[in-house]
Amino acid sequence: MSRLGDKIKQVRQSKEVSQKQLGRKIGVSEGFINDIEMGKKVINEKFIEKISKILGEEIEDSSVSFQDNGAADERTPKLERPSEGKVKEVWNDAFSSVLKDVSIYKYDLVKAIGVKQLPIISNKVEGYAQDKVLFLEIENDDMLGFRICSGDIAFAHLTHEIENNAISLVDYNGERVLRQIKTLDSNKVLLISNRISLRTDSVQHNEIKVIAKLDRVEFKL
Repeated sequence: MSRLGDKIKQVRQSKEVSQKQLGRKIGVSEGFINDIEMGKKVINEKFIEKISKILGEEIEDSSVSFQDNGAADERTPKLERPSEGKVKEVWNDAFSSVLKDVSIYKYDLVKAIGVKQLPIISNKVEGYAQDKVLFLEIENDDMLGFRICSGDIAFAHLTHEIENNAISLVDYNGERVLRQIKTLDSNKVLLISNRISLRTDSVQHNEIKVIAKLDRVEFKL
């Protein structure tokens, strides 16, 4: 365990915050927080500041330090203290190799309205290619019966595949909407929404275009 990881764990436990709760507030997995505390993951100052803000206590990284030792053997070369900019550059490079900025979009997917960071594992994010993942800001209460409300943030991946029981972003009747898809046969599907009451529309496959499939939703508290 690294000194930084040990400090984060100490503060987190003193605040009675679980790894899962901390990860959710930051936008990373419980396993990623565990790897940080065990010293298996390297994070930069920006990430440390996020953790400090959430836990309500300043956390400093003392794992990188260079100091001269006057009593050291003169034949031993002395280390020069790196500039602040150089240290930040090193941390940023390490940080970018393990985390990806995943953009948040409205349904039109035209312009990102924010980003959330997720860990990169085996060159993938949550098991998907890095260029296929995104977050969607839920725009209405069409899926309220599924506990998906306006303002929630959903993690999704781009796909055009019609998948049975999936909740997907689809183009339908000239609109881009969120619907649960149930396959009826090789040519027809049922589009399900549930704002106030359950509503179903039976449509042909060629009447819709799947844009993305939702994988999970971060509920707005």
